[in-house]
Amino acid sequence: MKVLFVHSGNSELFPVSPFLRSQALSLEAKGVEVVYFPVMGHGTGYLRNIVPLRRCIKAEAPDIIHAHYSLCGWVAALAFAGKPLILSLMGDDAQGTFSASGRRKPSSLLFVLLTIVLQPFMDAIIFKAPDLGKVVWRKRIAHWLPNGVRMEQFELQGAEVRSELGLDPLKKHVVFLGSVIDPNKNIALARDAIALLGRSDTEFHAVHGVPHETVVKYLNGADVLLLCSFSEGSPNVIKEAMTCNCPIVTTPAGDAEWVIGDTAGCFVALYDARDFADKIALALDHPGRTKGRERILALGLDADSIADRLIGIYRSVIQH
Repeated sequence: MKVLFVHSGNSELFPVSPFLRSQALSLEAKGVEVVYFPVMGHGTGYLRNIVPLRRCIKAEAPDIIHAHYSLCGWVAALAFAGKPLILSLMGDDAQGTFSASGRRKPSSLLFVLLTIVLQPFMDAIIFKAPDLGKVVWRKRIAHWLPNGVRMEQFELQGAEVRSELGLDPLKKHVVFLGSVIDPNKNIALARDAIALLGRSDTEFHAVHGVPHETVVKYLNGADVLLLCSFSEGSPNVIKEAMTCNCPIVTTPAGDAEWVIGDTAGCFVALYDARDFADKIALALDHPGRTKGRERILALGLDADSIADRLIGIYRSVIQH
């Protein structure tokens, strides 16, 4: 089986996003050939990719075209390839984007409308979290399938990782791994909560734009991971932190609350700095690491299990 991933190629740091590459590797381990078509440009600039995509499809002759994000789905649909089309909803294409005040931007509802109108052209639609599925009106072809975690990428590391990162061994370390300039990631909540926490034994680190290997080190070296987003699909960083047994404080964004479940040392907080600070204190006082890795395996969120389910979707659209 050969699958063509149609995806955004606008990131200079990650020409193929880490989660997408991880998904491809897990598929390839099971004998699926994955090739890529990066969509370049913004807005109407996406339309310039239609003819190049047609050429790519003719040259590669994939069995399935899997578009990640609705605008990439439109490029795939307008290429009129005559191949089964699968769409993965990524987040703001299903629920819009949010301002720093936590309000949905009216202009972003255009993306949601485009997702609604696109659906008749799709053979299957994948959504990463239940909230994203609300925009899918073609329920018969809808599939809830979160991103999986390649467990081997997140092997547990010892205390020496702190010295590699230059973290003070006498301090507690709280890490925020989202973009500091994206209003939806809501770093203001993290900063306000840390200020209210007022603990001299604690350092806050906002880390972004680093290689994936460094992210793994931070998840192993941190005492607590923070996620403050107003909106998410299925936030990969939560599953990755769980796989590293890192304590977590998160808002109820996407499926974060479901993923952490009742894991001791992991907490869901309100969009309130005082409550968030109180939950950080509880996480910092948790004795040692968590059992998050066990939770990920119990939920079947390892990449191997997710790949099996994704291949099942591929086979179903081929046979339809």
